[in-house]
Amino acid sequence: MIKEGLKMAVKKTKAKYICSECGYSSLKWLGKCPNCDSWGTFEEEIDIKSTFRNVESRDVSISKITDIEIEKEFRMVTPFEEFDRVLGGGLIKGEVVLITGSPGIGKSTFLLQLSQEYAKIGNVFYVSGEESPRQIKQRAERVNVQSENLYILNDTNIEKIESVILKDKPKVVVIDSIQTLYSENVNSIPGSVTQIRETTLKIIEIAKKNEIAFYIVGHVTKDGKLAGPKLLEHMVDAVLQIEGEENNYYRIIRSIKNRYGSTNEISIFDMKENGISEVKNPSEFFISDRDEKNVGSIIVPIFEGSRVFLFEVQSLLGTPNFGMPRRTVEGYDKNRVEILSAVLSRSLKVDVNSKDIYINIPGGIDLNDRSSDLAVVFSLLSSIKGIPISQKIAAIGELGLRGEVRKVSFIKNRVNELEKLGFVGVYLPKSHQADFEKEK
Repeated sequence: MIKEGLKMAVKKTKAKYICSECGYSSLKWLGKCPNCDSWGTFEEEIDIKSTFRNVESRDVSISKITDIEIEKEFRMVTPFEEFDRVLGGGLIKGEVVLITGSPGIGKSTFLLQLSQEYAKIGNVFYVSGEESPRQIKQRAERVNVQSENLYILNDTNIEKIESVILKDKPKVVVIDSIQTLYSENVNSIPGSVTQIRETTLKIIEIAKKNEIAFYIVGHVTKDGKLAGPKLLEHMVDAVLQIEGEENNYYRIIRSIKNRYGSTNEISIFDMKENGISEVKNPSEFFISDRDEKNVGSIIVPIFEGSRVFLFEVQSLLGTPNFGMPRRTVEGYDKNRVEILSAVLSRSLKVDVNSKDIYINIPGGIDLNDRSSDLAVVFSLLSSIKGIPISQKIAAIGELGLRGEVRKVSFIKNRVNELEKLGFVGVYLPKSHQADFEKEK
């Protein structure tokens, strides 16, 4: 009978393959995912019909929405006001936040500094599966992190980590990183699709039942995408991405997803030897080091989340060395540059299609707002005509294919930000004229 039971258990064990990008499953390994067209993303998952999860039957209750009482939302805040704003005003009890970024970008260093601030209101556990306690201590001393309420837990077994957390119930837990954790109930290696999903589910369960906030560090692939199943981003409450280049001193923290705040919020930080410090005026950061008059350069105010930031648009045109003109674009949509070039050639009879075009947005930011169209066109015209533009002049507007300049949203907020920083003029769509005449 025992042998027959073992045979039955083996029959219940099946292998299937999961796409780490979109979660598509297949009974056999595929080189290309038929759902999202990604290559080399299928990982083996062992499907075991296990009995270690005993689901207890319980009564299901239903409530009128008018009878549900809502407590006043408590948020844990830090001296990093810009970061708290990205979270929506601070960290909520039981919230699970995923922080991603390329290796060496400063995820662990920043979370150590955050841990020290949260330790002022309660215990904080820093769970590390990548570094030893001594290595973490050395990094903590470098960024001047010292707190009696900050504890280091060096383990990767989620069941052991859970028992320690439930015993002491800290205010905040940092997991560095989710790819190193494993559950002894899952027959798979750490970092696999199955392990990442199961350990994240366990973390969310602990967070919600005990009102403990979690920060989870997630690694990214070489092309900047989160390593592991795409489902991970849907499971957590917020996804924050740290952007920047290793050889530059600044870091941009962007909100990709936030159930308790606005998305696409950004904050700017300085990365120094003694840690990270926030930039109080991000607009001045992006438009610093400009000459009095610039050829091929102009400012555009862009909405990122709920705030206005000023960005510089730079362009350069040259004669092609080969037959086909080049289009080199950094921080802007290359296809959009092709469209704007065609509009310029047809509407203003300016020959830019036969030139090499170089577009750059300084600061490592990507502009996806169509209201920057007019600034790109002015930058191209300034470059090809050799006409300088004053550093106190900006441009706002979306261009249509017929050459018309269209209205943009939140125009008064954009103009107000320009006025605060001493700009004396701005090019706007004519359709916005009535908006400002009403105020006179």
